[in-house]
Amino acid sequence: MKIGLVMPTEQVLKARLATKLIFLVCGLGMASWAPMVPSAKDRLALNDASLGLLLLLLGAGAMLMMPISGLLVSRFGSRLIMACASLIMALALPLLLLLSSTATMAITLFIFGSAIGAIDVAMNSHGVQVQNVYGSPIMSSLHGLFSVGGLLGSLGLGFLIKMGLNPLYAIMGIAALMILITLTQYRYLFSAEVERQVMVRFSTRDEKPTESKQRFKWMHGSVVFLGIMCFAVFLAEGAILDWSAVFLRDIKGIDATLAGAGYAAFSVAMAIMRLVGDKLVARLTGKMVVVGGSLLGAVGLLIAVMSPWVWGGLVGFVLLGLGVANVVPLFFSAAAGLPGIAPTVSIPAITTIGYTGLLAGPALLGFIAYHFSLSVALGFVALLLLLVALGYQLKGQAS
Repeated sequence: MKIGLVMPTEQVLKARLATKLIFLVCGLGMASWAPMVPSAKDRLALNDASLGLLLLLLGAGAMLMMPISGLLVSRFGSRLIMACASLIMALALPLLLLLSSTATMAITLFIFGSAIGAIDVAMNSHGVQVQNVYGSPIMSSLHGLFSVGGLLGSLGLGFLIKMGLNPLYAIMGIAALMILITLTQYRYLFSAEVERQVMVRFSTRDEKPTESKQRFKWMHGSVVFLGIMCFAVFLAEGAILDWSAVFLRDIKGIDATLAGAGYAAFSVAMAIMRLVGDKLVARLTGKMVVVGGSLLGAVGLLIAVMSPWVWGGLVGFVLLGLGVANVVPLFFSAAAGLPGIAPTVSIPAITTIGYTGLLAGPALLGFIAYHFSLSVALGFVALLLLLVALGYQLKGQAS
């Protein structure tokens, strides 16, 4: 492949498809955990605060691995990191369904979270490089496949169990699918050498800073700003991932076997919006997408909290998915294009800060729910989304 060419070649098209499928695997693995949360809570006899602490271990594993993943991607390439992380996720899923000890569950969640952190940094870094060679925006569609995976994981697992399939067989089938996709698509992903060539070819830097200087770029104002914005948006996603099933079952009174419908509704809306997001972003300004989407997401969460009916909660989750769908892909693209900062530094930086919201934020929501209510906790997330809209609006005016 000639790296200097922006027009897509057969190899680039295959790499784009393979990257989409890795995003699908990540969404599938993460979302399969969502419908298992209520059963884990009951199996381990946990209250909301204790469940929040357990979920914190998942976030701790991810946040520990994300900065390390940036270094690993720089050394070994994102392809190897994506493959190893997806296999670990797949092998951990059946354990999350079976373990009855809080200690072993905590260890497994920590490992599971570490794999999530590693694959997220690697696949976004790889996606940016494929986008550079492809020559037009693809990040929204990549994240769209992540949301499709979220739909398949949350709704598909519940459907298989509802049809009478043993839960263990159902989750093992999902794990096997994740492994199959990873192994068959591995050879189509960019190698470490190709990634390095692409990064050099599309670098916006006039000079190549040393690695020691690049570490300090974590504290660059633009990196911190994007990270904080990501924190709030990812916290909204984490709230739905870890708490929507509990919210629908305990607050709205939905049947436990259908509790995953909340995350499924959210994922459908997000998937649809992200699959058309590249065209939407091309027609509208990034500021309009971020500000308008954050406002819509906040309204959706408030509807979910304030409505006394189950369908109101589902509608609210749909609006949240529609609103925040394309915000995060824009943040990742912006981080990769920051002048003077290598993508292997900026992407792990905002990913680490942002995924604090997705993976550790729900633990905070658990404490809020324990001392007040789960509805108050979700209302707090709506407030954060309003602040994202305001912050980005003011940032745009300042620049």
